[in-house]
Amino acid sequence: MATKLLKGATIFNEGKSFVGDVLIKNERIEKIATSIAATPDMEVIALDGKWLLPGCIDDQVHFREPGLTHKGNIQSESRAAVAGGITSFMEMPNTVPNALTQELLQDKYDIASKNSPANYSFFMGASNDNLEHVLKTDGKNVCGVKIFMGSSTGNMLVDRSETLEKLFSNVPLLIATHCEDEATIRRNTEIYKEKYGEHVPMEMHPLIRSAEACYLSSSFAVSLAKKHNTRLHILHISTGIEVDLFDNTIPLEQKRITSEACVHHLWFNDQDYQTKGTLIKWNPAVKTENDRLAIWEGLLSNKIDIVATDHAPHTIAEKNGTYFNAPSGGPLVQHALLAMLEKAKEGVISVERVVEKMAHAPAICFQLAERGFIREGYFADLVVVDPSNHETVEKSNIRYSCGWSPFEGTTFSHKIAATYVNGNMVYDGQNVRTDLFGKRLTFNR
Repeated sequence: MATKLLKGATIFNEGKSFVGDVLIKNERIEKIATSIAATPDMEVIALDGKWLLPGCIDDQVHFREPGLTHKGNIQSESRAAVAGGITSFMEMPNTVPNALTQELLQDKYDIASKNSPANYSFFMGASNDNLEHVLKTDGKNVCGVKIFMGSSTGNMLVDRSETLEKLFSNVPLLIATHCEDEATIRRNTEIYKEKYGEHVPMEMHPLIRSAEACYLSSSFAVSLAKKHNTRLHILHISTGIEVDLFDNTIPLEQKRITSEACVHHLWFNDQDYQTKGTLIKWNPAVKTENDRLAIWEGLLSNKIDIVATDHAPHTIAEKNGTYFNAPSGGPLVQHALLAMLEKAKEGVISVERVVEKMAHAPAICFQLAERGFIREGYFADLVVVDPSNHETVEKSNIRYSCGWSPFEGTTFSHKIAATYVNGNMVYDGQNVRTDLFGKRLTFNR
């Protein structure tokens, strides 16, 4: 691998921005300085006018492999991820078969090692009856354990209180939860099904999968975590009332209970169902404008720690079904960073805080080894952003296997100019390399 010298970029890192150079050698960042002299053995890459950020770390994706590959697969979706500036991902266990044994979990790592240009980790899945398998999970090379405390895509609902008690009291590594109260959702479903039959309007989705359902489940998870001192991470906060479940008075490194916001809950509100329909049908649901603003407030106040995508593609044919037939979820990894940078341009958040929430905080939260920062000695996972260019999301430039995006027609004010993973340029602004693969993530636990 040639030694690379990235020159003259505006570097955003650890709450600061400055113009400088970064020297990459043997997969890692060798040196960071305001100016580094080039030598004949270096590949010099001029980045004047461009921004250099640490690669984003997405702690919640569904890449659909194995078993659901008509929607997407590890290869297609990880390529879309690096084109969007995401250099590492953590993927969920609700594939087919569900990743509920160590052998099935290893199968996914084997697929990624031969297909993913991004770095990767996979959550071990929990069910009502696989505690023995869960406890075999090695926290040094597996990101965490996923518990669906509300049903979503797949059939992994953990709804027995005794099982939850055992998981929260016995699992030593991070537990990530999908929190929606199933009894509340079923009750609401019956109410709206009786009123509308099969043709429930999409704008009823946040009333069926209601704020109450989210809060009941999230508050229950927090109470279990406090009771057992569990390392809990609650995914995709979608309501304002959940925000106050979390503490912003202690450093992230010391938190035992953390949370995540997703791009769609920060961007859309329930008025958007009128134009977007099933394309913004997610679980948990996109809710009111007040909820959206409260999530932003929680994010900026550090009650919410991380921004992720919950990338979960479905075919457009599937999405074109009626309310009960159209699955929840949508593709986001290619456009998440651009969407957050758009909010930075609008003045909602600074670029430095975008970097914090999409790179630094996931690394800290998961105790990720040597990634998430532009630091000497760390792996060179980097994103080059062109702030003077723009990109309109169109079918012709969508990289998701499903071929659609909820952002179609949106023009973003920035463009991803290049993405480096382990010191290799895997995306040059137009093409993703097909001969370079990421590494399995490791964790300092």
